[in-house]
Amino acid sequence: MFSTIARVISGVLTVSLIFMLLVGGISFTIYNQYESPGPLDAPRVVVIPKGEGRIAIAERLEKDGIISNRWTFVGGHLLQNFFGRKKNGELKAGEYEIKEHASIRDVIETLSEGKSILYKATLPEGLTSEQIVERLKAEPSLSGEVTRVPPEGSLLPDTYYFSKGTPRQEILDRMQAEMEKAISTLWESRDPELPIKSSAELVTFASIVEKETGRADERDRVAAVFYNRLKKGMRLQSDPTIVYGIVGGQGALGRGITKSDIETKSPYNTYQINGLPPGPICNPGKSALQAALHPAKTSDLYFVADGTGGHAFSETLKEHNTAVQKWREVEKQKTKQADDADAAKQDDSSAPIPQAKSDAASKDQARKGKAVQQARKNAKAAQNQAPPGGAGSGDGSATDAAASDQAAGTATETADIPPPVRKPKKQ
Repeated sequence: MFSTIARVISGVLTVSLIFMLLVGGISFTIYNQYESPGPLDAPRVVVIPKGEGRIAIAERLEKDGIISNRWTFVGGHLLQNFFGRKKNGELKAGEYEIKEHASIRDVIETLSEGKSILYKATLPEGLTSEQIVERLKAEPSLSGEVTRVPPEGSLLPDTYYFSKGTPRQEILDRMQAEMEKAISTLWESRDPELPIKSSAELVTFASIVEKETGRADERDRVAAVFYNRLKKGMRLQSDPTIVYGIVGGQGALGRGITKSDIETKSPYNTYQINGLPPGPICNPGKSALQAALHPAKTSDLYFVADGTGGHAFSETLKEHNTAVQKWREVEKQKTKQADDADAAKQDDSSAPIPQAKSDAASKDQARKGKAVQQARKNAKAAQNQAPPGGAGSGDGSATDAAASDQAAGTATETADIPPPVRKPKKQ
């Protein structure tokens, strides 16, 4: 009996020893391959698609020459999750740059921690939601479709970082979450004397300020002008609201505002309605929101471009008309310089003048010259007959060419205070 028991114990010990040696040998081999420098002789970018499992990822890495053995990769990842100090969980999808001679440990850590290559999408202040969606659609590193354009004013403009293949809807969701967070924080610090009563009105008001100027140092003064007009019962008469009433989320009108545009009834035309329009006309940034909550302490009621990219602000109609005349002189000078430049180009590129012309050709050229002169006279006459206008005028600088549609045009003031003379801006 004792002999049998001894043989059993000896056999168990032998098997255990063999098993331990086998496990030890395999572990040493795996550890050696796990820690040894990999086969890559130069950095390489690899894309791990979403939904791909551990074995499929290992096969991809082995095929791309990033690792030497897929099963060592799988075993190493399992062992690290069970026994390692860093239990990183699943391997994450994304686009990764693997360094030269990266070990399997390095590759696993890179994929587990999600250290993917980041791209960025810069979405400036003043874009409409439709314009933001179009920009995201044009970003090749994003994926997926956008089935619905978010409400106007619900997206916070900023620079957003993302990994290759991130869904476009995910970026929009992040923008909406950031806008909600910004409004919630800023609304708590508002001036209680302001004539806006809700966060929705705040975004609408800030969107008008955003479209009127691209200069951060002017936004609080522009906000003050519109608040002062609201308190006096004056209409805002903001040109960008006319544009939004015509083209909506498209943003740009593509031409100057006409008198008929100004006189057209629209819920967004602040030349025709009292108070704020029914909703935002763009997506304002934090600076515009801050200016709307903390306007400058002024009595200004008007502003006009000053020719330097900023605006001249005025408290009275007389001061404003003087500023308008100065702006018209600046515009006149710019037009003259542009005409001189065009004339110089035409002279440089013109063909040699022939020695003689037929009488018919000479008469035809004379008729064309008179027609051109008459067209220029008509244009200047139309320009000088611009009707009176509202709070702001001039070309104003903008944050983004696609987003800075500073509308132009003028209308007759319906409030008790007489309107200023105003030159239309160009779209």
